[in-house]
Amino acid sequence: MGGIAQLAKAMGHHVSGSDKAIYPPMSTQLEAAGIAVADDQDVSFLKSEPDAVVVGNALSRGHSAVEATLNAQQFYTSGPQWLAEQILKDRWVVAVAGTHGKTTTASMVTWVLEYAGLNPGFLIGGVPENFGVSARLGASPFFVVEADEYDTAFFDKRSKFVHYRPRTCVLNNLEFDHADIFDSVADIQKQFHHLVRTVPGNGLIVMPNDEANLNEVIEKGCWTPIEKQGSSAEWSYHLYEADGSEFEVRFQGSCLGRVQWDLTGLHNVRNALSAVAAAVHCGVPARTAVEALSEFKGIRRRMTLIGEAKEIQIFDDFAHHPTAIATTLEGVKNRLHKLSRPGRLVAVFEPRSNTMRMGVHAQTLPAAFDQADAVFAFIDPDWNWQLPTDAFKAPLTISDSYDALLADLLAQLQPNDTVVIMSNGGFGGIHQKLLAALQDA
Repeated sequence: MGGIAQLAKAMGHHVSGSDKAIYPPMSTQLEAAGIAVADDQDVSFLKSEPDAVVVGNALSRGHSAVEATLNAQQFYTSGPQWLAEQILKDRWVVAVAGTHGKTTTASMVTWVLEYAGLNPGFLIGGVPENFGVSARLGASPFFVVEADEYDTAFFDKRSKFVHYRPRTCVLNNLEFDHADIFDSVADIQKQFHHLVRTVPGNGLIVMPNDEANLNEVIEKGCWTPIEKQGSSAEWSYHLYEADGSEFEVRFQGSCLGRVQWDLTGLHNVRNALSAVAAAVHCGVPARTAVEALSEFKGIRRRMTLIGEAKEIQIFDDFAHHPTAIATTLEGVKNRLHKLSRPGRLVAVFEPRSNTMRMGVHAQTLPAAFDQADAVFAFIDPDWNWQLPTDAFKAPLTISDSYDALLADLLAQLQPNDTVVIMSNGGFGGIHQKLLAALQDA
């Protein structure tokens, strides 16, 4: 929604908004764009007689702003619908969907198009370091959008991505998530097939060669050419470094170039393959696309170094699903081995997504932390579920408040530890609090 606000502002609209909790990097982006943000209960925006109220999917009936909008018979729409009608209808849309890797892969595609001089527009649920913002109108036909399967709004329960009508569509993966709106993998597959139905016959779908859940989606019917990526697919790779920091991109067995970057993990190597395939479909020469990736700087809050104190490195990462946690930690472990860095890999996490807080992934979480040497978790007693502590390979420390978690970390961290803090929220600002406390110790 913050990105959509920035796009509307760039189009010349007067834009204001409201939110319950807003924090960097989005708060700083909105401030820089001159977009005022009020408390989410404030309904004074109606006094200005706005042309439209764009309602985010976090708001439901009963919320004061929603009720005031309805009672005033004010015109309202959803973010995805506004985006589709006001911007995407005239663009070559590149949509990146999947349970994991949407933000990173969409950012890679955007950067490759930018590197090739195509000046793409984009809307991404994170901040690509190559751009410093999460949204831009751009000036070319191309617009890259992170295509989320979450529902659109309280009045439109379809997945957001059905609004986007992509010509180039990347399907990264499909696992069970969003348990607050989906009852099963089959429910999610149904929405993904709705997306597949919107991709034209002269478009392209890029997908892995080893995702059974996505294969089942395609089996429901597909009218679009498909290109696949993977270790033995037409888009493939050869690793030069086990941590994924250096690899070769291949198409049908032919080498297109070598990527050297600061990212880690096999998941990012495969994200890169999808990004190259998508960019090539947009007309970028394959070797140019591969060349561009070596200058891709990553995403804010995806293994972002917060700082170092007392020989302890602190990283911030967005991983909040067992699969994302596992692949992130595996990449970090390989990087530490490559650098011969001594010390432990310490994972710190909070289950913040609705699915996590419902306890849906409680049984599969322990295995996600197998690469960690120590695990610290914030678990709110009000959630009424417990982690199977005996299933963790590494020592596990559970805290019931952010203050208690900070105290536990300060008591147990050792020199040369690498700390990865994982949450898709603000985590009570524990990243900076921990760094400051270590600096003052």
